[in-house]
Amino acid sequence: MATEQPSAIDDILAEYAGLETQLSDPSLHDDAANARRVAKRFAELGPVMSTYNKLASARDDLAAATELADDDPTFAEEIPALREQVAELDAALTDLLAPRDPHDADDVVLEVRPGAGGEESALFAADLVRMYLKYCERHGWKAQVLGVTESDLGGYKEATLSIRAPQATRDGVWSRLKFEGGVHRVQRVPVTESQGRIHTSAAGVLVYPEPDEVEEVVIDDSDLRVDVYRSSGKGGQGVNTTDSAVRLTHLPTGIVVTCQNERSQLQNKARAMQVLAARLQAQAEEEAAATAAEGRAAQIRTVDRSERIRTYNFPENRIADHRIGYKANNLDSVLGGDMDALLDALVEADKQARLAAE
Repeated sequence: MATEQPSAIDDILAEYAGLETQLSDPSLHDDAANARRVAKRFAELGPVMSTYNKLASARDDLAAATELADDDPTFAEEIPALREQVAELDAALTDLLAPRDPHDADDVVLEVRPGAGGEESALFAADLVRMYLKYCERHGWKAQVLGVTESDLGGYKEATLSIRAPQATRDGVWSRLKFEGGVHRVQRVPVTESQGRIHTSAAGVLVYPEPDEVEEVVIDDSDLRVDVYRSSGKGGQGVNTTDSAVRLTHLPTGIVVTCQNERSQLQNKARAMQVLAARLQAQAEEEAAATAAEGRAAQIRTVDRSERIRTYNFPENRIADHRIGYKANNLDSVLGGDMDALLDALVEADKQARLAAE
């Protein structure tokens, strides 16, 4: 076992026991938010505890078989398989204790906006939104459209999604979709092109964690401009006869958040405030990470949002992720929500970068 494991696992054993005690106390559920936090952390530690217990059991079996091997050849025959099992579980535990993104268990807010390319860019933005919605459907995640503005041809000028896992897990929505932030480029013949020429356009994706509660961020009312307007498009059905949609502008940063999914102006404002707080927290964390990581690229958060991260080439049915050199000729499947091979490659590259930095 790696030399750092004993202290790491001892800390986790103590924390897990404490969480177990808290969960058995009925008074915990008097505070719903705290109960969610405790249950979430308990679920995150579950795989570590399960692997640790299996490893301890396998080690006990190996020790017993080794002790009895001289008297009974049957036990000697079991030793090679037990040693292999111990080695596999030891490696699995080491992997589970490796440095992790503290937000991996979090839900996310994901925004998509067209870039250069006019109407074609807006159509591509809509394609990306559908891709994410289909991926969420495959994984049983709940995707809620908080706001969307459509273009003349049915593309998206902007779209905001809230994506949540149905239950707390160690590897939540953020652990997969955090890699999507950045500039996505498309190469294809637009529906607006009469000559059949291939055009290049782009759309930007912004993704940030949305914890259950954002406690660190305090938003001063004097820093906000609140605009209300009539809901329309997806998320606005049934409420488009009143000015229920809300747009918040955070004046110091220029961040704009809209929400039109809820049925009342009050509900939309409350939801928009949650999203704004999450965005401000994510921005503060990124700035702190960039400062702490001066000159050490491996330490910086996954995505530099100013760079093109991926190209979607329709004529060749090819998708290429430029950060890790990933290429595959299954663009149609990826746009249909089959993103796991791509995201698995990104997860593995991120893990290796964290291990190298550690």
